[in-house]
Amino acid sequence: MTIHLNISLTFPPKLAIHTGATSQDVLDTALSLTLINVSDVLINRLRALDFSLTQLASDHGDSPLMGRTRMQAGLEINVAHRIQSWRQPLVDHLAGLETLTPRIARLQLGGAVGTRHGFGDDADRIATHMAQTLGLSAGPVWHTDRSGISEYAGRLSLITGSLGKFGQDIALMAQQGIDEVTLTGGGGSSAMPHKSNPVLAELLVTLARFNASLIAGIHQALIHEQERSGAAWMLEWMILPQMAATTGRALTAADTLAHQIRQIGGKGALV
Repeated sequence: MTIHLNISLTFPPKLAIHTGATSQDVLDTALSLTLINVSDVLINRLRALDFSLTQLASDHGDSPLMGRTRMQAGLEINVAHRIQSWRQPLVDHLAGLETLTPRIARLQLGGAVGTRHGFGDDADRIATHMAQTLGLSAGPVWHTDRSGISEYAGRLSLITGSLGKFGQDIALMAQQGIDEVTLTGGGGSSAMPHKSNPVLAELLVTLARFNASLIAGIHQALIHEQERSGAAWMLEWMILPQMAATTGRALTAADTLAHQIRQIGGKGALV
């Protein structure tokens, strides 16, 4: 049996989704809003890590520890001194993220070539209204000025670099024969069951080096030709999300690592 359907569909007239704006306006504005949220997450995690390290210093700060220069025994310090070297950059990173907010919380509304020509005489008024509604600033068009994004990526790399220093110190302190720190929850070895690998410390070093390698790509993405670029813009898409995710993971790993420390310093560490 054959059934014939006679259906008449009436579609509404073609709708203009973002009259006068270009797709880059939409995506860059969305990026600004996203980075504000990313900063909130990172700031909360930085504060949590700082609290954990403060507690660690309170519990073990008076214990003696061998100060080392160029990985050789130097002069005696205490645990609080080394923990302070891990904590101090966190203060700078918190301030750095807050300072960067005006550089990233910006409306993008430039139109096809960055002149807002599609909005006529109302261009600036529309931009101001949109920025106020979204909680952004209505500064100049930044289609080809990616310096704010580059500065933000630089701060991400600085954060993971500081956490990498924390991880590198813990990995060295955990070496058998050095035994300056005792960790719980380390990684085991199938071939060498006597080992307890400082995997989170190693992860922090890896993530720091990964972000450090990506920052060069972000600097390459600064090169936007003429009024708008496709190639440099897409390169930024590929790199920046990875850097943000890497930084977020490094902060959670560092906080977990701080809680895994059961003993640090002591007379046995003065070797």
